[in-house]
Order: sequence, then structure tokens, then C-alpha cells
Amino acid sequence: MKRMALTALAIIVLAGIIASAMITRDGETVTPQGKGTISLDAGTFEAFPLPDYVANSITDQYKSYLVEVEPGIKVHVLEVGEGFPVFLQHGNPTSGLLYRRVAAVLPTDRLRLVMPTLVGLGFSSKVPASLHTLENHTRWMNGTLTRLGLRELVYVGQDWGGPVGMGALAMSPGLIKGAVVLNTGFNAPREKRDISRIHALVKTPILGELLVETLGNPFVRLPDLQGDPASMPNEVVALYARPVLESGNRKAPLAMMRMVPDGPAHPSARGMRFIEDYVKSLDVPVEIVWGMSDPILGPMLPVMRNNFPHAPWLETNAGHFLQEEVPGEIAAALLRVVDQVQTSKGREK
Repeated sequence: MKRMALTALAIIVLAGIIASAMITRDGETVTPQGKGTISLDAGTFEAFPLPDYVANSITDQYKSYLVEVEPGIKVHVLEVGEGFPVFLQHGNPTSGLLYRRVAAVLPTDRLRLVMPTLVGLGFSSKVPASLHTLENHTRWMNGTLTRLGLRELVYVGQDWGGPVGMGALAMSPGLIKGAVVLNTGFNAPREKRDISRIHALVKTPILGELLVETLGNPFVRLPDLQGDPASMPNEVVALYARPVLESGNRKAPLAMMRMVPDGPAHPSARGMRFIEDYVKSLDVPVEIVWGMSDPILGPMLPVMRNNFPHAPWLETNAGHFLQEEVPGEIAAALLRVVDQVQTSKGREK
């Protein structure tokens, strides 16, 4: 009887080890495959036909294509319009589609709106969890901007799109001519502190995988992060969720949450220090649009204002994904910044 009990215990322990290994596995690279080509001024790129549930959410004027920045690492880009380039960078766990409502109220006859999707999300390549580092993401995004041959642009960034987008621009410092900053952060941590309770929970191995990847679904929480939860109905959540959940590698949302630095010794802290220094060196027109109902970053507006002490700011009732709630306010700020940039260029001539 004792031997049977020991045998049963051994089986349970072994099953637990196997289950833990499966839960915490690194994941495989999944590289999207396009169909046909698309020609831009910078060259020919791999076209990526969008599934109907995505195509129905935007106009047929959009271009959808893949930029291969490293072997097997492809960044999906949506763009619409012609004219002065605008680089719009989303964060976790959404995609370039987050800016579709902003684009809908902008003059696409004078603006070229470039909306890349971070690796691991949307229709971009999916990679092992261990490859999700701030350094990798900034390099991949810089590679995208370089391949597109952009020489100047106005930047818009939110969530991880803030440091990743700004970090990519810091690698090509002559590109940025102006910026609109949404709910994000550019500052390196000075002390050990978690940005939120859920970020503290998910950084624990196995527990994080259970909460976000196995038993939980990070996309179902998106409405809870909004000022108006109705701004994120099921069909909108599906725009962001389905490409990840159906890809065979859903590692990115958790990995990106773990990328958020919880102190000066965190692996992302060094990159954040580089980005913070670059941000504070900028001398370009900037406006801040902030969602005060964001339960994670809403209270961080004073920190962002300190980065840009002369920048106008707008406090809104929106939540974390304010592009879904106040697209008109974001578009208006962007147009003001672009006007300042182009007026300044006119004076220089």
C-alpha cells in the first residue's frame, strides 16, 4: 500500500513537472506569409491580404504589407494616405488597427499614416517569449522605418508603443520632427515598484502563464481598461485577439507585461534610461493627449508633463486605449503638430 502511494505521488510530481514545462515553454517563431507584392517609393514589399473581419473595419484605401527586418522576423504594416509621414505606434496587446479611428478623421490627402504592428502581435511574426526584449523591439521597429526609407516624420505613441517607438527613433535621431504622446512612459525606474497589481502577479513563473496564457485571456480585460467599456465591444476586441490566439504562439501579451521594468535592475531599465535621455534631448513640437480613466497609466500624466514642460496637454475621460474613445482629439493634436513642423520648414526655406 505504501509503495502504491509513493508510486502515485511520483506520478503526480512527474505530471506536475511536465505540465510546468509545457506551461512555461518558450514558444516557436511563427512567420506570416503574404501573397503578391506591393510597390512603394522605398521598394517592393510582400503584400498581406487581410481577413474579412479585419478588412471590413477599414477602407479599401489601406495598404497592408510585411517588412522583413531579420530572417523570419516580419513586421506587418498598415498605411493609408499620401503626404507628410506620420508614424503611429500602438502597444500591448493591440495592433496597428488601434489607430484606424484616428486615421478616419485625418486628411489622408496630406498625410501618409504608417501603422506598424509590434512583433508578437497582430499579423506580425510571433517569436519565443525570450526574444521579447526592449532592445529587440526597438531594433526591429527601427529596421522597419529604415526599410521604408523614411527621412522625416511626426510620431504618435501609446503604451509600449511609447518606448519602443521612441527607442527606434533614437537609433535614427534625425527622423523625428514632432510628436503626439498618448498614455505611455519614457522614464527609467529609480526605485523598485510594480506599475500595477496585475503586472506584479504575472511576473511570477507559472502563475503568469496560468493567468494570461492558459486559464486566462488578456484580451477579455480590454474593456475594463477603458473610460467607457462600450468603446471596446466584442468585435473590436476580436480585431486584436484573433490574430494572436489563432497564430499558435500567444506568448507576446505576457512577455510584454514582463518587459515592464519594476526597478533599476530590471532587464528593460537600461534601454529605458537610453530612451529617457533621448526624449529629454528633443527640441520638436509636442502635444500630450491623456486618458485619465486609465487604471494603469492615468496617474502618470505629471511624469510625462515633466518630460515635455512646454508641451500643451489635454486631459480626457478616456481609458488606456484612448484611440478607441477620443480619436478626434488625437487627430486634432496631430494636425496642430504637423502644421507647426511644416510652418517651421517653410521658414527655413
